[in-house]
Amino acid sequence: MIPLKDSIPNVYRPVAVWAILLANTAAFLFEQSLDPRAYFHIMHLFGVIPARYLNIPLGEVTGSLFWDALPFLSHMFLHSGWGHFLLNMWSLWVFADNVEDVMGPLRFLAFYLVCGLCAVAAHILFHPGSQVPVVGASGAIAGVMGAYFVLYPHGRVLTFIPIFILPWIVEVPSVLFLGLWFVLQFLSGVADSATGGSGAGIAFWAHAGGFAAGVALVPLFRVARRCHYCYSRQDRRYVRHL
Repeated sequence: MIPLKDSIPNVYRPVAVWAILLANTAAFLFEQSLDPRAYFHIMHLFGVIPARYLNIPLGEVTGSLFWDALPFLSHMFLHSGWGHFLLNMWSLWVFADNVEDVMGPLRFLAFYLVCGLCAVAAHILFHPGSQVPVVGASGAIAGVMGAYFVLYPHGRVLTFIPIFILPWIVEVPSVLFLGLWFVLQFLSGVADSATGGSGAGIAFWAHAGGFAAGVALVPLFRVARRCHYCYSRQDRRYVRHL
């Protein structure tokens, strides 16, 4: 399932979302300019390798605590290919503007980064021996999707569903789209762990962990007066502050 657009209008300019998109784009274009050897070193230096952090104390890999810790931030701005990059950035564009609306740019940026950290922590927890670098914004974006799930269950998502060679475009409730997405990530993570997967392909547990972090953290980051189109669970209606 690929989200095309959502039904919730944004009220404020998504300044932080634009900044994140630009940072990811700049990093990806830089990656594409590298030769294969340099690309390999960038991924292993700035991606998170679970086995490295569980077996070697921080500061002893590069000789600097800062450079050893940096991958926990930098991995969120690296991508393994065009498909990985484009799908992540599009998902961010679809869902993040409405989440930034209720937080403001700085709080949203902090929320985004914390969700990314929670996501990679979940991946390390379930794949402690993996020597494959973890890169990508999908864990942090999963946190954004988790926040959207809480804030806008009444929204609708125009969705592209490929069925063999026939494109099927349908509008579905956001609570169904996002809920199903989370369940698929969780079950895929369980299956991956049960079969002894190394996490070398898709980081399902990072996705599930990021989503759960977004659900849990959104009450701490939201600003009630900015919540123009949120859903009120008390009286089961839209909240519209003017």
